[in-house]
Amino acid sequence: MTKKKKPTPRLVVADAQGNIYDHPDLTMLVRRGGEFGPPRPDEIVSLPAESDLFMLPARRAVGLDPVTGDVQVQEDFAVAAFACPGYTLSGLAAYVTDKGAPRLPLFAYGAVGFENGRFWVCASRVDEDQRQVFKNVPKDKIKRGAEAMLKNYPDNRLVRHLATCALTYCCPAARNLALGRFECPLPTARGCNARCLGCISLQAKDSGFPSTQSRITFTPTAAEIVEIMRHHAQREPRPIFSFGQGCEGEPLTEAAIIAEAVGLYRSGGGQGTVNVNTNASLPQTMEPLAKAGLSSIRVSLNSARPTLYEAYYRPVGYTFADVVETIAQAKQHGLFVSLNFLFFPGVSDSEAEVEALTALVSEHKVDFIQLRNLNLDPELYMTIAAPFAQGSGMGLANFRKRLKDACPWLRYGYFNPYLGGPVDKDEEGEKVGKDE
Repeated sequence: MTKKKKPTPRLVVADAQGNIYDHPDLTMLVRRGGEFGPPRPDEIVSLPAESDLFMLPARRAVGLDPVTGDVQVQEDFAVAAFACPGYTLSGLAAYVTDKGAPRLPLFAYGAVGFENGRFWVCASRVDEDQRQVFKNVPKDKIKRGAEAMLKNYPDNRLVRHLATCALTYCCPAARNLALGRFECPLPTARGCNARCLGCISLQAKDSGFPSTQSRITFTPTAAEIVEIMRHHAQREPRPIFSFGQGCEGEPLTEAAIIAEAVGLYRSGGGQGTVNVNTNASLPQTMEPLAKAGLSSIRVSLNSARPTLYEAYYRPVGYTFADVVETIAQAKQHGLFVSLNFLFFPGVSDSEAEVEALTALVSEHKVDFIQLRNLNLDPELYMTIAAPFAQGSGMGLANFRKRLKDACPWLRYGYFNPYLGGPVDKDEEGEKVGKDE
């Protein structure tokens, strides 16, 4: 059998009007940390459905002459891909930035090329879950679902907020709630104790880019939260409930309300996985949340190295040591622990990072890693990461293999896994995420 030849995608550029072309002579380059290089053969995949292409303003495309080996900067603009959920980028778009260029919005900017009549990106599929695929879902069905919730719960402020998220911001989690499927979002916290560079709900006026959605303006009551939980559980046989959404601050700052709501839901026989997406800043909240019936926490990290973590999250009143202690407390009280690892090629897969992350996962028996893309202007991230990005990245595939070899119980994915109800949450073993 003849082995299928891997594509060698050509450089993709855009003109000033936003028209996209493939270059007749140059092949694509990718960015990993501060370095440019050709894509690895094992990381090229066809552009997934429901992905987007961006023209990058004031950023000139950079390609490789395959004959001479020269790197060439073009007058045309660079093009990047935002891969659909479930895919993690292993190479970012290569470009040279003009002086005075505006900062890029809060997306991930994957390298993209063109060959054999299709676009190709540097990415790997890390989760087969279809919970954020909407290509076969009519928009009217989402609208009807949101309007039905508004009609059935006219006095519930959280319902009104989530209906707006579904219909105005097209939030995937809120749309799924309207459809009565998969994971139910439960935003609760107005405030936050971090000032993350890539926060999507609150940005300083001088940040150079706007937040992509509005933060919740009220604190829901436990009764409002439970009403939504029960509504969703009636429609979804394997419900997941998640506190800690993009439209709120840090949910652990409202741990008392969350514990009250979870306790009420569980005391009424409520089943399913109840999760908190968190910065893990408040270790003392784990015991009461676990006793109330919480199933899991997902800890957001860009790095397991304290200096790089704190440079990105800019914590207020806590440190990376508190994050580690929260993970320890969660495991002590029987919670499933995932890391929401924000992957940036060339930095996240450096030798130093892999060693630090392996030590964290190994010591605390972290169960799961969600490999998410870090959504930020790459050059802005490199301004803080450069001191910690010495050496070349090993690539996403090697990154995953190294961690798995050192921590064989570890699983990978992209979404919060369903763990069953409060009694049977140990049964998730063979069903969550994508193994090696």
